[in-house]
Amino acid sequence: WGSDHLSASPSIPPTRFAAETYAAEAMAADMDPWIVFDSRRTPRSEFDGWLESNRPSQVYRFGDEEGGVSPVGWIAVLGTNHCPSVGDVAGLQESWEKLSASGRPISFQTVKELALNHGVLTGKWLMHLDPGFKLDNAWECVARAALDGKISLVKVSPNNPKEGGRQVICAYNQNFTEENEVIRLDSVIRATGVKCPLTYKPDVYTYLGIYRNNRWKICPTIYESKFDLECVPRRSHIVNKVTNLEVT
Repeated sequence: WGSDHLSASPSIPPTRFAAETYAAEAMAADMDPWIVFDSRRTPRSEFDGWLESNRPSQVYRFGDEEGGVSPVGWIAVLGTNHCPSVGDVAGLQESWEKLSASGRPISFQTVKELALNHGVLTGKWLMHLDPGFKLDNAWECVARAALDGKISLVKVSPNNPKEGGRQVICAYNQNFTEENEVIRLDSVIRATGVKCPLTYKPDVYTYLGIYRNNRWKICPTIYESKFDLECVPRRSHIVNKVTNLEVT
């Protein structure tokens, strides 16, 4: 997911915000072919083999032209209860253009209103991990939870050695404005054994290009979850980054 630092010197504003680069990369990944296991249609008995042959640390974002392996945008598991989101993304983007052009201040609240008006309410917990065993293991944990119908959709970015960066696992829920639903999804992820820090991002931010280092200075995630290993029973500490309040 690229670097967090802008190379331009502070006195010269960069012509392109880092967020715009991340948005373009994400859009390109969405357009490339995905490797999908649809648990609504594919027999469970095929899952282990599918998982084994598509380990995210071993699947490459840009494939291998010489070996005849095509690029892969994402690896995904659709849960038994998965239904495609029904929001009006085109209408959302149109309203956003008008809002941006109006010069009115833009904040989490204004973006949330747009999302509610256009029914674009899905969101996801993100796990950023280095390629390797931990990533593959965390992916297997959440992928099985989707297979069992506990998460509606999970996806993971393939390995991109050119970037040399971490890979990201996304676990989705239906409504980012329902705090209880967001907290419940965190506990489902934690129950699978995933202990790394999580951050939560509404899809409306993704559709509007609100990534790190964006021109509106909006924090691109609205919750963060740190797993407390000291506490018994073990639990997540979740902070709402909009209000800066602990919610668990």
